[in-house]
Amino acid sequence: MYTITILADNNTITDRYFLGEPALSILIEAEGKNILFDTGYSDVFIQNAAKCNKDLSKLDYIILSHGHNDHTGGLKYLLDYFKYKNHKPEIIACLDVFKQRYDNIDGDFGCPVEKIQIESIFNIKYTKEPYFITDNIVFLGEIPRNNDFEAKQPVGLLKESNVPDFVQDDSAVALKTGKGLVIITGCSHAGIVNICEHAKQVCKADKIFSIIGGLHLENVTQKQLESTAEYLKNLNLSSLYACHCTGFQAQCRLNSITNIKESGSGLEIKF
Repeated sequence: MYTITILADNNTITDRYFLGEPALSILIEAEGKNILFDTGYSDVFIQNAAKCNKDLSKLDYIILSHGHNDHTGGLKYLLDYFKYKNHKPEIIACLDVFKQRYDNIDGDFGCPVEKIQIESIFNIKYTKEPYFITDNIVFLGEIPRNNDFEAKQPVGLLKESNVPDFVQDDSAVALKTGKGLVIITGCSHAGIVNICEHAKQVCKADKIFSIIGGLHLENVTQKQLESTAEYLKNLNLSSLYACHCTGFQAQCRLNSITNIKESGSGLEIKF
C-alpha cells in the first residue's frame, strides 16, 4: 500500500481548511519508508502535516525534485526541526540542486538556505544516476531530454556563470505498483514525457498508472501542449493529479483527453 499526501500545493481541498501556497510538498509512505518529496516555500507543509497527523520526525528521506525556492524553501524549517534530533533523514537530489538562480523580474529564486548549512545537519546523496530507495521506489536522477518539444526554454539564469538555466537538476520519483508505475514530479522542467519515458526504462516497465505533481505547462508553446496531451492520452492513465505549475488552460486541455483528478493541500491518495 502506498499513501501519498499532498502537504503543500497552490490549491487546497474544499472544506478541509488546509493552507496553500504557490509551491509543492508531498509525503510518500510506502514499504516502511517515510519520504518527503520537496519542502514547499515556507513552513506550510509542516503545519499541514500536523493537521493530517503525519509525524515528520519519522522521515527517512527528503527528496528534492530541483533547486527552486518553491520546492526547497521549507528546508530552513527542517534545519531547526532536526538539529537536535538523533534521527535525521537523508537528502537525495541531483548534483546542481543548490546552485543559485535568478532573473531580472523575480530576483533570486534558488534554494534560500546555504548549501553549507544543509550539509551541516543532513547527509546528502547527490546523484545523476537513478537511486533505488527500495526495489520499488526510485529517485530517477538526471532526466535525459530526448524529444523535440520539451525543455527548450530556460528558466532564468544560473547566478555563478550568468548563463541560461535549463534546470538540469530537475528529477522525479517512480513507484512500482502491481497496476503500473506511479510518477511523482515537482515541476517537470525536464518535460513530463521525458520523465515518463525515463521512468519506464529505469523500472523496466511499460505501464504508467498515475502521475502526481506539477507539469509546467503554463505558457508553453502549442506544439508542446498538444504533443504532451497526445502522449498522456496514449498512456491511458487511471488518474492524473496535475497540480502546482500545470496551469489552468493546460488542465482544461488535459481534462478533455485523460482522467484528471482534483488536487490540493490535504489530499490523501492511496494505491
